[in-house]
Amino acid sequence: MTSPDTASPGTTSPDTGHLDEGLLSPVRAGTAAEAATGDRPLLQAMLDAEAALTRAQGPRWAADAVTAAARADRFDVRDLALRARSGGNPVIPLVADLTAAAGEEAGEYVHRGATSQDIVDTAMMLVATRTLPLITADLTRTAQALATLAREHRDTPMPGRTLTQHAVPTTFGLKAAGWRSLALDAQDRLRALHLPAQLGGAAGTLAGFGAPTGPRGGGPGPGVQPTPAVSPLTLLTTYAEELALPVPHLPWHTLRTPTTDLGSALAFTCVALGKFATDIRILARTEIAEVTEAAPGASSAMPHKSNPVHATLIASAAQQAPALAATLLASLAAAEDERPAGAWHAEWQPLRELLRLAGGAAAHAADLAEGLRVHPARMRENLALTDGLIVSERVAAALALTLGRARAKQLVTAASRRAAAERILLAEALAGTLPAADLSGLADHPSPSDLAELTDPTRYTGSAAALVDRALERAPEAPRA
Repeated sequence: MTSPDTASPGTTSPDTGHLDEGLLSPVRAGTAAEAATGDRPLLQAMLDAEAALTRAQGPRWAADAVTAAARADRFDVRDLALRARSGGNPVIPLVADLTAAAGEEAGEYVHRGATSQDIVDTAMMLVATRTLPLITADLTRTAQALATLAREHRDTPMPGRTLTQHAVPTTFGLKAAGWRSLALDAQDRLRALHLPAQLGGAAGTLAGFGAPTGPRGGGPGPGVQPTPAVSPLTLLTTYAEELALPVPHLPWHTLRTPTTDLGSALAFTCVALGKFATDIRILARTEIAEVTEAAPGASSAMPHKSNPVHATLIASAAQQAPALAATLLASLAAAEDERPAGAWHAEWQPLRELLRLAGGAAAHAADLAEGLRVHPARMRENLALTDGLIVSERVAAALALTLGRARAKQLVTAASRRAAAERILLAEALAGTLPAADLSGLADHPSPSDLAELTDPTRYTGSAAALVDRALERAPEAPRA
């Protein structure tokens, strides 16, 4: 048979078990989050759950044997996936293989009293718990880099834009402070998550955990007595502690708060970083050019292109995440009875993909923020594009103090139209539009320089600097104990 490595172009090679290497998802390809959420880490998490359950129930000799056997590299992931089709989940074939790997006597203790959902749900919480610190670490990098940008550009004026048009001036520092705030919001949500172990048995009653746990053969030698029964509630606590997961208040087979909370927080992370990416994509446009990425991407056809690749990949994650979170939310409502047919199964891939997308988006956001190049000179050029019209609000407010609001608006509107039609500065249009009696209220000795100062965009950034200072006082919340 032709091996996958030597197959000629156009031929079909045997599957190697690596069905998704991220070819169509460059946002997460090669990231730590991707590595932590692959099939093998998921398999190891399921094995960890099985081993912890055996340790929680005892006896020690059996727990040691099962724990030693519970190594993902001893099992064929692809074979488990294919055999999972018959029962609808991978735990059923895994239990058979782990039982055999542990040996005849210790194998009797594998999966005692549990149901497949206990193992899959617990494994997903383990994978999430192991992946979230990777995501929050990159969010920390992102927030730190954005804080630096906010401080450096606290007073750097640039056009503020509303409904795609120049509105009034703002500062780049205030924009960076806003992006940082969203990164901290995402980090706080991820750190506040409560991701408990799952253990309920067949229908969430723990009924299967009330009997003594001795094997049919009496243990590893004659005369060994069955291990006394452990209280199911005590077992629940011990099981969670073995996994370093929170103890659940109730079995949550159909009470899907952990998965919906996790999915929602991950989706928020993607869209929060997506706002940052959207702004960068706009500001990096050729005709705007107020920022550029440190390592822009190339085009396959146009040698001159410098594409904002980090921002583009973050945006791709932000576009996908809401629909994936919606699947998890819908699964909660569809979780009928004590175990749903289909709703629970529908959660697995969206939840893993959200972990991957959030991890990829956070990694790219950190790289983007750390390497972002800011162009204040270009911002000043863009501020001047409307010849002072960007501060018409300021002029109207100043005139209103002496002329009244209605008269001031009338005169500034006329001057603005003249400036736009004749392509002259607003200050020049004002000087030729406002009656001398109206100008006298602006200064003791009105002059072109008075009007130039009044229409200078760099002098109308409001409390932007103070808002930056206030935003930077916010510190990330401490991780949940």
